[in-house]
Amino acid sequence: MKKEQINIRDPFVVCEDGKYYLFGTRANNFGICTGGFDVYISEDMENWSDPVECFNSERYGLNKGSNWAPEVHKYNGKYYMLATFIKDDGLRGTFSLCSDSVIGPFVPHSKKSLTPDGWECLDGTLYVEDGVPYLVFCHEHTQIIDGTMCYIRLNNDLSASVGEAVTVFAASSFSGVENADKEDSNGESRHFVTDGPFMYRSKTGELLMIWSSFIDDNYAELIVRFKDGKLGTEFEHIEPLITNDGGHGMIFNDKGKTYFTYHTPNKKGYEHPEFCQIEDNGDTISCC
Repeated sequence: MKKEQINIRDPFVVCEDGKYYLFGTRANNFGICTGGFDVYISEDMENWSDPVECFNSERYGLNKGSNWAPEVHKYNGKYYMLATFIKDDGLRGTFSLCSDSVIGPFVPHSKKSLTPDGWECLDGTLYVEDGVPYLVFCHEHTQIIDGTMCYIRLNNDLSASVGEAVTVFAASSFSGVENADKEDSNGESRHFVTDGPFMYRSKTGELLMIWSSFIDDNYAELIVRFKDGKLGTEFEHIEPLITNDGGHGMIFNDKGKTYFTYHTPNKKGYEHPEFCQIEDNGDTISCC
């Protein structure tokens, strides 16, 4: 398969043993009740295998709604998938799954969501700082109007969160972000979206986070730079990475080069993964 034939959202790539393993949200029906996730395998990022199911959400009672944004991280010798499903309270949350193999099959690992009870959340990503694992995630605009980016500490085997969540910023704190096309109880469109965080350490040690929202009616990939290279509440918004109807991306390294993958266009039924090499400028990143 060519990348244009792969109809997924929220692409995530793992490089291992000379191969690329591509995960993502089954875009059919916008990832609702799609029954799980697949992995696509390639040796050149041009030609991909047919999809191979790596997690069956129906088998574990997790196909009640959203099957979104699977990320796979190798951590302490195992592979952990972080993905968003509907919780027992009817709200979305990020769960951890586990496998001994990058291609699965993955099985549920956390007993409940890693994101806070009573919160509508999505798109959790793993970030490890000074040996401590954290989940960076979005508190949904669907619940709080102005979506926020948050983080919470995880325990050592990624099976549960520890302590309270910390809010880093609201979507509207970036002046270019516009209201999403949703109305509040007064009929006014005023929702602001946070979506798809991913952490990246630059060649000079700067800590960056890419995340997505909307600028000029287009899905866009934005960048935050944290103060002193540490995850926290001191940061600055810097020049976006892309603003041309692509987003929910991640960054990976292979053979001395750094790549950015994202889905485009952000239109139901047409989404596919795109890949580009990026330049690490130390204090920021840009597409080559």
